[in-house]
Amino acid sequence: MLTVHAADLLLAGDGSASVPGGAVAVDGGRVTALGPLPEVSAAHPTARVRRWPGLLLPGLRQWHGAALLERTYHPDPREYGTVGDRPLTGDRLAALEMSETRWAGSARRGLQRMLGHGTVAVAGPFRDPVVRTAVARSGLTVLPVSAPPPGEADLDPLRGAAALADVLAAPLAVGARADLAVFDAPDEAGLLAAGAGTCVATVLGGRLVHRRA
Repeated sequence: MLTVHAADLLLAGDGSASVPGGAVAVDGGRVTALGPLPEVSAAHPTARVRRWPGLLLPGLRQWHGAALLERTYHPDPREYGTVGDRPLTGDRLAALEMSETRWAGSARRGLQRMLGHGTVAVAGPFRDPVVRTAVARSGLTVLPVSAPPPGEADLDPLRGAAALADVLAAPLAVGARADLAVFDAPDEAGLLAAGAGTCVATVLGGRLVHRRA
């Protein structure tokens, strides 16, 4: 379905100026146009328009993907009474009896939490076949990493980032895959200050895969 995603401010991620009242048209999983909403809407009069508050941009890269999915357990909500709801690592993870089924569930929940932080690309490599399968099914782009990234693993890719460019995914451009995210922040500085937990929506290959309730 031809869809136009519009927000208060569009940041294409290619170094160009931000666009107030900007929009991105998506068709068949690809970007077909971007610019001011009136121009994009006029070029696509039959498109469904989704209006979002805040900042629309290409989405974020999660450089700690392997650590967050293969060395972290994301609890099932039904386990709250025994393990809580926070990701488990180290000794707390070692104390759990981990089966393949349990790891698969953890990976799926971890990926959903990444999507809820505007992540559209995740760094591997992923050695666990269960995790590899979950990542492939998620639709996230997998980024190769030759060495462990600096800093601690965090579901928020912006935590500790000096600049948005450090974690921004491939720029939005006509013909590019439609991977984008919207954050309830006024601009780049506001997003860096507030963090990726302000994510309103995440789109992968044109599919709306996260929408804040």
